[in-house]
Amino acid sequence: MRILVINYEYPPIGGGGGFVTRDILEHMVVLGHSVTIITTHYKGLKKYEKQNGVEIIRVPVLLRNKMEVASMPSMLSYFPSSFLYGIYNCNGHSYDVVNTHFTIPSGPTGHLLSRISGLPNVLSIHGGDIFDPSKALSPHKTPFLRNVVQFMLTKADVVVAQSSDTRENAYKYYNVNREIKIIPLGIKKPVFAKMTRYDFGLDHDEIVFCTIGRLIKRKNIDDTLVVLSGLKDRYKFKFLIIGEGPERAHLEGLVRRLGLEGLVSFWGNVSDEVKFQLLELSDCYISTALHEGFGLVFLEAMECGLPVICYNRGGQNDFLASGKTGFLVEFGNKESFGKKVIELIRNAELRNSMSSYNRELVKKLFTQIYVPQAVWQKLNHYFAKSFQASSTALLRGEEINE
Repeated sequence: MRILVINYEYPPIGGGGGFVTRDILEHMVVLGHSVTIITTHYKGLKKYEKQNGVEIIRVPVLLRNKMEVASMPSMLSYFPSSFLYGIYNCNGHSYDVVNTHFTIPSGPTGHLLSRISGLPNVLSIHGGDIFDPSKALSPHKTPFLRNVVQFMLTKADVVVAQSSDTRENAYKYYNVNREIKIIPLGIKKPVFAKMTRYDFGLDHDEIVFCTIGRLIKRKNIDDTLVVLSGLKDRYKFKFLIIGEGPERAHLEGLVRRLGLEGLVSFWGNVSDEVKFQLLELSDCYISTALHEGFGLVFLEAMECGLPVICYNRGGQNDFLASGKTGFLVEFGNKESFGKKVIELIRNAELRNSMSSYNRELVKKLFTQIYVPQAVWQKLNHYFAKSFQASSTALLRGEEINE
């Protein structure tokens, strides 16, 4: 198949939605499909290139000053820029389907290109594009943006969510009267050289906690730091924060105010290999994020055998099971969160059993072990048009829950 993908973020810029798009597209190339993505340009990146078989077109936008987060001008300018480049690209190529990631800001481009070209539009919603409690201008509470999202959800030929939480938010906030299928995300099987704690300056006898993500308000690392500050006089631990973003200065200040200097380290953006090396050397993954549309980082932690402690708000509820994969804690309850952290610190046997469970469970969620043929059959039955059905399955990668 020949697939045109619209996503305003694609590695190395952006967050989880861009990275999972990359993994899916690269695997689609392995399966023999032709893939072109129109995304945002950032200083130092090539405007056109091929990476692992994926054709990447990066279009100019206004005031994209940070790799980790998009500014409002960059998102607003992505629409006209990507649309013009998309029209030009469609004139010289023959595609079978448009796959649009995120209702905003990618949605309008994908919608118009699909209507002008007569191609079906498969809209993939990721969570933060329809619900982000940390943003004053989140679409779910901003009338104009809410109307735009509702239009995109209504007009797309197919809408796919990656979790039941994302689907329910679409129904709850946008009054969408259509079926939205859930197709979970997956991760690639990581390959990395094993390292020791000594290599990273970590002691063998301390508990190492880890978290990964852009340093933005939605990740709410403040709560994690508050929880850990209550443990600093009783337990020997280190907390590794992997990622970069606009909240770093605030978090560094909070570390000083809570007396956590020397216990918390900021690693910034690291390579995938270093990321997995640090995960492999850690004892527990912790997250107090306000919301996760799915939570790919949880899968990455599980692949490295880490118990996961997080709040129970978001797409992670679909695959995490409290007491088995770690603990799902009542949203916002820092006292309960701290108790679960202490339980894992004290109980090495429990950590080991959760580690074994997670390593086995995550094997079912590797991108490269999905069975496309089975998905095609289900989607052909559901959508009737076989070209729509097969493209949807390949674009999102997992067998659909009935």
